[in-house]
Amino acid sequence: MKVIAILLILLGVAGIFLGSMMFGDIGLACIVGALAALLSGIGFLMVSRKV
Repeated sequence: MKVIAILLILLGVAGIFLGSMMFGDIGLACIVGALAALLSGIGFLMVSRKV
């Protein structure tokens, strides 16, 4: 689970960086998807510590 969490966090950070370089609706959609991945990664990391 830690591997999945770390990969999701890295994907989220990269997506936010790439989304900031895009224009218009596509950039906004990329940032929203990246934020979802980032929050999922943080959630997985928190759950893996408790389990």
